[in-house]
Order: sequence, then structure tokens, then C-alpha cells
Amino acid sequence: MLAAMPVTPTSPPERDKPAAGGRTVRAGGDACPGALRLHTADDGALARVRLPAGLLTDRQAVALALVAEELGDGNLDITSRGNVQLRGLADGCGGELADRLRGAGLLPSDRYDRVRNVAASPLCGLDGAAEPSRAGATDVQAWARALDALLCTPASDAPAPYDGLDLSGLSGRFLFGLDDGRGDIVALGPDVTLIASGEEQAVLCFAATGPGLRIAARDAPRAAALAAREFLAALDHSGTRAWRVRDLAPEHRPGVEALADRLTAAGIASDPLPRPRLPHGPPVGPGLVTGRDGRCALSVTAPLGRLTAAQWRLVTTAAAQDGTGELRVTPWRGIVVPGLPAGTARSRLTALADAGLVTSTTSPWHRAGACAGRPGCAKSLADVRADAAACLTGLPPAGLPVYWSGCERRCGHPGGTWVDVLATGDGYRIAVRDGATETGPETEVSTAHTTAGGLADAVAAARTSAD
Repeated sequence: MLAAMPVTPTSPPERDKPAAGGRTVRAGGDACPGALRLHTADDGALARVRLPAGLLTDRQAVALALVAEELGDGNLDITSRGNVQLRGLADGCGGELADRLRGAGLLPSDRYDRVRNVAASPLCGLDGAAEPSRAGATDVQAWARALDALLCTPASDAPAPYDGLDLSGLSGRFLFGLDDGRGDIVALGPDVTLIASGEEQAVLCFAATGPGLRIAARDAPRAAALAAREFLAALDHSGTRAWRVRDLAPEHRPGVEALADRLTAAGIASDPLPRPRLPHGPPVGPGLVTGRDGRCALSVTAPLGRLTAAQWRLVTTAAAQDGTGELRVTPWRGIVVPGLPAGTARSRLTALADAGLVTSTTSPWHRAGACAGRPGCAKSLADVRADAAACLTGLPPAGLPVYWSGCERRCGHPGGTWVDVLATGDGYRIAVRDGATETGPETEVSTAHTTAGGLADAVAAARTSAD
């Protein structure tokens, strides 16, 4: 058993530098917060609780609500990795926070806390796609549980040939993506990507691009862990610092040939796929999801990514009383609750809408987000959350994703094509941005400037300009 690590605040990282091709040269270690490594913000300390595949039991969800109320500001923020952040934590509460998370099974490893970034298709097995040839046939949540166990295993305790597989050197931003074949997770661009191919096979690749390897589905979690080890080996060989695969220059990125050799040494067979089929599909939206067994899943989104403890409890109660007792937090700042009877699901969805949660894709709050802004963040130039809320009220149905940022860092912004609403100190600069690719940075499609008073019209126009 590892000794408990001290709970420490993060310090500001050294400044990163831009490099050719839109990459970033990392000047130091990442300051990504965790459950033990807290970030100091203007509104108190911030903790990030990792939830591999977004999986929670109703008991764990209740524990998080209590922690948010009793130690924090009473809110729970959902991140773009499907994790949960707690804000407004008082000085000196780190030890109690860690103990309570451990007691709820939400901190299984102190040493490996921040590397447990695993996103998985949240609708897997829930939306009627059960044939082996279709998405949803493989239980990627089971993959996530097995992978998390490997991530949390100290190198000294791992059985051969996995002894020495220490992944504690991964950045807190490194992402494993487990896609059931529908393409929702592939679209996130994970660093190590597994894509189910029927019930028996999977495709493994780096950075959600080819080339890849075909492996047996039963080997998928172990292969993903070994792929992360290959990334660390490539990072050591490069002599540079990088948090993610895409941060490395192309000539330094891990290759599938070396990975295939590593898999072979571990007893995992693989076949090369020079041009693998990589599906790209939409994320889960809010509403009811009908399954093959007559039961439904609830899908709701947190307004601007934040729920009050009271809203969180309503979702948890639906899971405990009418569902399977499971919640799936999504990378799109939502929650899926499986296993409700159809009639009950409709009434629960209505109640959640009445409580202020986003329950329809026609809502202007759908695909809208914001960073913390003032007063929580010292770098923010505006109270972006208040301005966003005022702007979204009364807007037409959602178009392009839109994200309000208080400064140039744009913390938590979406990928793909999106509307960038950036605080400038004397108003907002609004741009439709085309998502970054492997070959270059984001580009601005169109740009406008406005004050907060004219924000609603400008945002409405931008959201429909390229949708």
C-alpha cells in the first residue's frame, strides 16, 4: 500500500512557447489539478475528481454532493473530460477532502490520481445498437474499469510482463479514449484511442489518427496501457517535454511498429492497419434515449457545465429510485442515467427541466459553455458566466457550439467548429473558429466585436453563420 501523498496547491507553470505546425513546446510540468493536488483560485481551492468513463454509483454521487456543500461552494462543475470539479474549497480542507473521496471509492490511488483520464462512449449499450456489426455491441465501460485498474497498479505489483509498467509520468492532460464504434469519442482526439469493431475486435491508434493496429477486444485495456508506456518511451527518446501525443513533433511521436513489438512481448497479437477506418459521430444530446428492452436513459446537460448540489441530487435520485443506480458523466458536460421505465423517464425529464437543467437539443443552452470567469479566476476580464446567462435567455434554438472565455487561455473550450466569445476588457470579440488539426492551429472564419449590451444578437448571428 502506498503512503498517502500530501495535498498541495499547484503553482503557476512556466510559460509555454508556440512551435511550428501549431504545436506547443512545454516549458515545465503541467499544473493540472487533481483530488490531492489542488489549484488555488480567487474563489478558493479547486479540486478535480477523476471519473474514468464518467462512471458513478448513486452512493458516490451523493458523496460528491455532500462534499460540494460542506467543503466547497455548493456547485459541481463537469469538465470536457467527463470529470467533476469542486470549487470554493477552504484552506486546509485537503486532508478531509481526500479522506472522504477515498471512503466513497473515488480516490483509489494517491500516486496515480491525475493519470486516470478515460473517456468512453456514454450511450454504449443503451440506445438499441446491440448487433455485433453496429456501434454499442462492445461494453467499453468494462474496458474502462479494467484500464483504470491497470493505471492504478504500482509497477512493483504488476504481474509479468507488465511489471515496470509505471504510468505515473503521464501528464494530467493525457487522455485515453474508448469508442464503441459510433465515433463520439474519436472526435475528441484522445492520445490513445481504442475503437470497438464488432464484439471480437478493436482498433488501437495514437491521437485518433492512422496508422493503427487491430487487436482482440479482450486485450484492449492492456493494449491501451502499453500504448501509453510507448508514448512515455518516445517522450524520453525525444529529449523534449510534452503533455500529449500531438505536442510532439511528428518525427518524435510514438509509432505503431514499436507498439506492435511491445504488445507482442506482452503476449498480445496485432495486425497493422495503415489506413484504419476511424468513425466520427456526434456527441450524446439531451433528451430521452430509448433502448431495445423498452427502458430509457435520461440525458441532461449542465447549464454552462455547472450544477447546484440540489440539481445534482435530482439526477442522482432518478438513478437510485428508477434507474440502475448508475450515472455516466459525459465529456460534453452532461449526465446519462440508464435503465428507467419509459413513462417514469418522461416525468423525470420534465422535473429536471423545471429544475433548470438542459433537456432538449432545441434549447439555446444546448452546446453552450463558459470558463469560470470573474470572480473565481484572477485572469478573467469579465464575469463571463453572468454575461453568457443573460445572453442565452431568449435566444433562438442552438446552432454552433458557443463558448465564453474570460481571457486568451480559453480554458475548457470545445473542439471542431465553434463560436469563440472572448472577453477583451471593453466588450467581447466574437469569432467563428475552425478546430485545430494535426497540421495547423485553429483559424478564424469570421470575427466581430461588441459590448455586453449587443452580445445576444452577435452570438445568435455567429451560431447560425456556419451551422
